[in-house]
Amino acid sequence: MDRIEYKSSITTGSLLVRESRIIARLLLDNVDNRTWYQAVIIDNVLQKRSLESAKRQAGFVKERLTLMEPELWRLIDKGSSDVAVQAVLAASIKHSHLLGDFMNKVVRLHWQVFKKRISAKDWQEYIEMCTQVDPKIQNWTTATKAKLKQIVFRILAEADYINNTRSCELIPVTITPDVKTYLINNSENYVLKCMEITP
Repeated sequence: MDRIEYKSSITTGSLLVRESRIIARLLLDNVDNRTWYQAVIIDNVLQKRSLESAKRQAGFVKERLTLMEPELWRLIDKGSSDVAVQAVLAASIKHSHLLGDFMNKVVRLHWQVFKKRISAKDWQEYIEMCTQVDPKIQNWTTATKAKLKQIVFRILAEADYINNTRSCELIPVTITPDVKTYLINNSENYVLKCMEITP
């Protein structure tokens, strides 16, 4: 079994569904580097305030999406809002074990023991647990850990696993058939397990 490594790169952004739809289309069009630069930097298709922000977020979203097959990009590009959100969430989980394991280990347990909300304390305990698995987390700053919590909780809210980032009340979720079929057909067992956490 591969050693789990947790990364802090998820601080770049939450689900970024609108941006993911745009990047998915560029990937489906199989654009070359010149066309990518034209779209992201010159045309500013992501509508960011700075070129650096556009470059960073485009690269981040591309890194997520290219972990998945073009079938998922099509769901993001042309799918309904629910399908696109869950497809981006699937790519985000594959990109970040920190997100996936929080859903699988913490949120799932809350459902099992009928705890209706997740909290900052849950996150703190989770990070401490992760440090036992990946000691380099000890080198993360307090600000980084706080930002990671903010992003993970925002992702859960955007994907409707919690009602909002203030009360953090759990909401039951059903995986859309299109996304579930993709995950099963492509043997994305870990991702599907992380997403199917509600009764």
